[in-house]
Parts: sequence; C-alpha cells; structure tokens
Amino acid sequence: MSQVHPHIHREPSADEVVRVSCVRHRYEDGTEVALCGLDVVALKGQRIAVLGPNGSGKTTLLYHLLGLLRSEEGEVRVFGADPAREWKSVRKRIGVVLQNVDEQILAPSVLDDVAFSPRQYGVPEPEVRTMVSAALQRLGIEHLALRVPHNLSGGEKRKVALAGALVMDPELLVLDEPFEGLDPASRDELIELIGEHAHKGGTVIMSTHDIDTVPEFADYCYVLSGGGAIVLEGTPHEVFAQVGTLAAGNIRPPLLAEMFTRLKGLDASAPEPALTVDAAAEALARWKREGC
Repeated sequence: MSQVHPHIHREPSADEVVRVSCVRHRYEDGTEVALCGLDVVALKGQRIAVLGPNGSGKTTLLYHLLGLLRSEEGEVRVFGADPAREWKSVRKRIGVVLQNVDEQILAPSVLDDVAFSPRQYGVPEPEVRTMVSAALQRLGIEHLALRVPHNLSGGEKRKVALAGALVMDPELLVLDEPFEGLDPASRDELIELIGEHAHKGGTVIMSTHDIDTVPEFADYCYVLSGGGAIVLEGTPHEVFAQVGTLAAGNIRPPLLAEMFTRLKGLDASAPEPALTVDAAAEALARWKREGC
C-alpha cells in the first residue's frame, strides 16, 4: 500500500491494461482536476474500486479512460494507446456503464439497444441475435427484450446498460456507480458477474460510493481526495486500515471494519477487522472457540 505525495510513478508491468499518470484537466468553468499522487494502474483480471467523495475526480478519471476527456498534462494509456487520440484502436475492447444510463440508452427497444455495438461492428444479424440473447439472459432481463427502455425502472435501465456493455465480451469493463438503483438481490448478482468477468481475464474498473460492497468485489482500491489527488492505493484491507486518511477525505470504512475496530478497543484479544460477512462470521467463531 502507498500513501504518498507528490507523484510517485509505478514500474510498468507486462500484463498492464490501464495506466493514468498525473493527468490534469481543466473544465470550461475553470475547475481543475489533477489526478496526481500515484499512478493508477490496472492489470489483466484485476477488479479495481475507485473511491472518493463527490467532486474528487472519480468520473473525470473514468472519462479519460474512455477518451471522453483529453488531458492537458500527464499520460493516459489503455491497451497501450491514448484513448482520446486513438479511440478506434481500443473501443471494441471496452464496455462501459455511465452513472446516468439515460445518456447511453438510445434505441427504441431493449433488444436494439443491446444489439447496437455488434451491429456497428458488422456482426452478422443471426450472430447478433445470439449475442444479445446471451447478454439478456446473463442479466436476467430476457423478458424486457421488446420493451421501450425509457419506460423501465432505474434498476432495469442499469441492467440494460450492463447487457450492452457485456454483449461484446470486452477485455475492460468501466462502471461508474453501477450499484445505484439496484435492489440487494441485483447488487449481489452484479458482484457475481464482476467476479466471473475477472475470472475469465477481464479487467474491471468501478467508481462507487457503496463502501460496504467494496470488499465483496474489489481486489485493489484507489482513493481520491479533493481536486483529484490520489492519496491511497492498496487492497481493501490495506486501504480501510488507514482510518485517518479516509476520514480526512470524508470516507468512512465499511461497517464491519468499524465494528471490529471498536471490538478491538474493548478487548485486545478480539480478532483483526474482517471486511465481509463470511470472513467476520469465521473470525468471530474462531475467537469464541479460543475462549474469548
């Protein structure tokens, strides 16, 4: 884990998918976001959570990965290319779900919306139908195929956007606050889907405010503070142990981490913080067996 400033560069890796190195962007209203402090690096098969308060630069970071913003300084590389200048060379390898899914759902039916990318790339129509059917089944929304997307609920729209992002089986999945509007069952399904995608070698980069969910899906985290400063990186255990730095950035640790920390304050023999329900149950059972 690192907690550093000014910028520290990370050594290149053979299985590197994404690298963002001290990128600065100025918006039209004069707001400047400087994504500096640490390189953001994503490796093949990694599941990365990008954390930070509102206005910290999470979406700015993701938009640079998608070529929607062009940096004034610094370096952005996705599959070795600058996405803002070489988008055609990488776009087929990326799936994306924006925070406001209404911005990306454009077709008159769910089926046509999910079919948009394969049709754009000239996939034969029979194969398109097979791909779309598989994507809809994967999200459990086959029954919505002929529905008008904008008449759906927020959670249903998000699933449609996810199906569209996954239909081409992308190597990189970029998700901006994907848990918004999802019920607990759908949230768990998405966590499972992220795990499956990574298990097949896909990389997932996700921004989220759902701190309690992070240990369930992420194996690495980056924490942003005001103005885009990247102040922490590490595994969920490493990052959520830095209570002071998180508090300074207006980020609370997961509830389980807080509970175990308080328990440790009451009894020094209590187990170290566990971040998932299964890990917590196992730690508490072991503590009880050992004669807490």
